[in-house]
Amino acid sequence: MSSFFTAPGAQKKRKRPAATEAPKKRLATTKTPSKYGSKGPAKPVAAPRKKAIERDESISGSDLESDEGGDDIQDRSGSEGSSDESENEGETAAEKRLRLAQRYLEKTRKEVEVELDEYAFDAEEIDRDLLAERLQEDVAEAKGKIYRRLASELNFGEASHTQFRWNSGSVTSVAVCAPYAYTTTKDGYLTKWKLQDLPKDQWPQTTRRKPKKPPAPPKRKPERICFAKANPGKIKDKTYQGHTGAPLTVKASQDGKYVVTGGVDRRLVVYNAADLKPIRAFTQHRDAVTGLAFRRGTNQLFSCSKDRTVKVWSLDELAYIETLFGHQDEILDVDALAQERCVSVGARDRTARYWKVPEESQLVFRGGGGEGGTSKKHRLPPNIDPASAAHEGSMDRVAMLDDEIFVTGSDNGDLALWSIQRKKAMHVVARAHGIEPPMKPSEASADEVPDPKTVPAPQPRGITALRTIPYSDLILSGSWDGCVRVWRLSEDKKKIEAVGVLGCSSPSSSSSSASLTAPTTINGTHADGTTSRPEQPNGGDLVRGIVNDIAMFERGERGRDGLCVVAVTGKELRLGRWKSVKEGRCGAVVFEVPKLEPRKQQEETKINGRLEGDE
Repeated sequence: MSSFFTAPGAQKKRKRPAATEAPKKRLATTKTPSKYGSKGPAKPVAAPRKKAIERDESISGSDLESDEGGDDIQDRSGSEGSSDESENEGETAAEKRLRLAQRYLEKTRKEVEVELDEYAFDAEEIDRDLLAERLQEDVAEAKGKIYRRLASELNFGEASHTQFRWNSGSVTSVAVCAPYAYTTTKDGYLTKWKLQDLPKDQWPQTTRRKPKKPPAPPKRKPERICFAKANPGKIKDKTYQGHTGAPLTVKASQDGKYVVTGGVDRRLVVYNAADLKPIRAFTQHRDAVTGLAFRRGTNQLFSCSKDRTVKVWSLDELAYIETLFGHQDEILDVDALAQERCVSVGARDRTARYWKVPEESQLVFRGGGGEGGTSKKHRLPPNIDPASAAHEGSMDRVAMLDDEIFVTGSDNGDLALWSIQRKKAMHVVARAHGIEPPMKPSEASADEVPDPKTVPAPQPRGITALRTIPYSDLILSGSWDGCVRVWRLSEDKKKIEAVGVLGCSSPSSSSSSASLTAPTTINGTHADGTTSRPEQPNGGDLVRGIVNDIAMFERGERGRDGLCVVAVTGKELRLGRWKSVKEGRCGAVVFEVPKLEPRKQQEETKINGRLEGDE
């Protein structure tokens, strides 16, 4: 075991410098109590060494050691049990870092031991490996790199679902801060919901006796807590701190303190998350606010608007910071992670811009280069009309995977993968949500005997919702094809691969389970977009309407209990009415995606199955 994980007392102690060496210069005038009391001389505080000290020696403890008696003196940097701050007054910067590192390692080791207690195998065999893996994950997140492979750990084939709706307009946005979800609708409502716990956590048994009555069925539908409504009559009231028009987007802070909405009334309203009482309304935007994004782990907020600007806010001070200019058309979406940077998409200027706020610079990524199926790289199969491969007209959605990789969704159905190291998209999934069914000749022409040539080519479905789990390979997208599609980033981080779908059939049947977990073809192919499959997915009535937004969070510590996905739907698009679905529902669907069994449990299950077969 490395010396980094051992206690300071178990290390080899350094000897005191020889008496012939010149006394070192004191750095502080504060006198420290001597071990020898009034008889022994007070020892000066040693100056920082010029030479580099080996890691094992630097952890071992204090430099001070008696030549006469050889008694141990307590290390100032390694004592966690001591609550006296005076012991750490004279410690150097290196000693302080070591003390904090030891405390962090002890905390991490305890977390790993708690996780291992849930399984039957011996924790000592893999304790060291899990601890090293946890440290690698923390370092990767600090550097802004992808470090989690969640798509292969989740069982999308066994996902359960719950639908809930209320008497409202089309739902335009959703945000989650577990266990609460916040939704906005076109009729001006901001609603707070409490998502139900998993069935195993709802009715825990407190006694050892077996209950006589059967257990109560688990609650599935979310519970409405409170709501806030826009007041159009306050348009001329400049002191009003709420919305005067319908909110279009909502985000919740990670600490659960604030909820922020932006609407068609050009306002950015900050609410108290507990009771949805408005705290402050900002009116700096000159057009509708279309997107919001919190900087991860902070209360710094990015907002985008149809006025072609991205604005930066600080909710801790309830203050405006600055404005970012550059887009040539209205900005429809924005996303951010831990660093002080964000990515936005500019609709019909067909660009994604990566903003470096401290450096006051931006990187421009241009789409619309024919990746939708007309280039040699994405050739169409013979049974697909070339006219169905529409060019990119508007870049509508964006989501970041890590600090260097992000994905965008467009109105022509293209799902594109980008890296800040390249100006062009690394990979494009054409027609990711399939193609619209062809029109009937009677719908395309008013003639009594319409000519079949007048029927236009079927068009692809645009991507209306896009969401990722930060620093992982998991991507979710939505449209109006009756389901939420699941994607993952390839191992080499250069391609997008299909994983499955949520909401296309009942997860109780074994056939649907196989179809959901297997990589489905998109319009006929997996990632390069060739050939076609049936236009309407099987059982596509679970997610009726247009998926306007997606939000998700992990259940349990580091996602031990799976993933919760909330998809909101409506009959109309969130920003317009040019596309409508008559059979759509104004509501939401909650999917509970369980995690696959651990590898050792899977191996034990296989072994037990073989033994039972032999018997």
